[in-house]
Amino acid sequence: MASAEHILSAPMQLFWLLYNTAWATPAYLLLLIFVFLAVFALVALYAGLHLVAPKPRAPLPSEKTYITTNPDGTTSKPRQLPCWYDRWRAEGRLKESYPAIHADFPVPDTGAIEPAEVAMSVVIPAYNEADRIIPTLEEMVEYLDERFGRPAVPTKAGKLPSRAGTPTSGTTTPHRLFFKNRGSTALAARPPATGYEIIIVNDGSKDRTAEVALEFSRKHGLHDIIRVVTLTKNRGKGGGVTHGLRHVRGEYAIFADADGASRFSDLGKLLEGCEDVVDGSNRGVAIGSRAHLVGSEAVVKRSMIRNFLMRSFHFVLMILTPPATSRIRDTQCGFKLFSRAALPDIVPYMHSEGWIFDIEMLMLAESAPATPVMASDGSVIGTSYGIKVAEVPIAWHEVDGSKMNLVQDSVKMAIGLAVLRASWMLGVYRRRLT
Repeated sequence: MASAEHILSAPMQLFWLLYNTAWATPAYLLLLIFVFLAVFALVALYAGLHLVAPKPRAPLPSEKTYITTNPDGTTSKPRQLPCWYDRWRAEGRLKESYPAIHADFPVPDTGAIEPAEVAMSVVIPAYNEADRIIPTLEEMVEYLDERFGRPAVPTKAGKLPSRAGTPTSGTTTPHRLFFKNRGSTALAARPPATGYEIIIVNDGSKDRTAEVALEFSRKHGLHDIIRVVTLTKNRGKGGGVTHGLRHVRGEYAIFADADGASRFSDLGKLLEGCEDVVDGSNRGVAIGSRAHLVGSEAVVKRSMIRNFLMRSFHFVLMILTPPATSRIRDTQCGFKLFSRAALPDIVPYMHSEGWIFDIEMLMLAESAPATPVMASDGSVIGTSYGIKVAEVPIAWHEVDGSKMNLVQDSVKMAIGLAVLRASWMLGVYRRRLT
């Protein structure tokens, strides 16, 4: 008759061997082994994250230029894009290094951003969108002309008159942007901006996306209002949005998908939501949300696998993101608005260039440095951490031609979210200028 030792399978034999060895080993030695393994696992995870965490590439010189149309119908030569980010970064580095040279010389605050030149900046990330972008631009321009107006005369040298906005309709007054803290800050010293710009980030498209946009600009007289920036190599939606936001000149900046799935006139709702949550430094974010459509016919008619993946991703999101971000019901809607003052606390620290970039933006807003809380008389009564995010219900409809592979990209998003969260928690990503 076979002994019990021979009857046991190999895994069970190994288990009993380890069990007997552990039982015979002193407790202090087991504790040391456990600590060693834990430290080794953390070091291995940290090193692994350095290898797999996204590292955005620096923009090429040609990607910091744009083309537009001229009043005579021709296409302009490449013009230099204004870039608040470059100036902000240079001032931050100066502040870090200058005290060692001349401590008495005043250096600009690294949180400052140069004044806006227009009221609204729209960033459109576009990859092979020649067939879908025209209806989107038509809706945008109609709304923006009515709400903000456009420059009354053609511009020179790629610059828009910073305060010369007039509506195209004689019955409409351009929207006057307001901040609840305007009276207690430097904003009070200058009039509110008017006018708008549309920055189309042509993300390495293989079709006629750029040409179609320029033809639209030529037809509607949007010279130097529609600006086409072409990335030499595709970077992904997140990379395109981040690149565009580095060059906006607006008091507010919004990015919107080129497919026009979100109703652009809902921008007014986002403006109101953002102005309701701005803090003492006029930082605020408002995001379009489709969460109210969950029980609607548009969502119910989706395939079972699509709805399952949507719910699964939201569950993973709640587990892996910090508290404020985890409570947002729709993080992926491509319709998000930022006050200008909020941009320096979000855009310079972006890493994700794929579909997961929206979540990194919201996490960066939540973890933004504290800002003073002002009383009605202008005195400081405390501090407020993070940038508040208003989630605003908007109208939305499904548009054919999505470039998202449902199953493959959903898995990539889940993995990307885990890598993103771990990278911020373990210090692979940090808030720094370099």
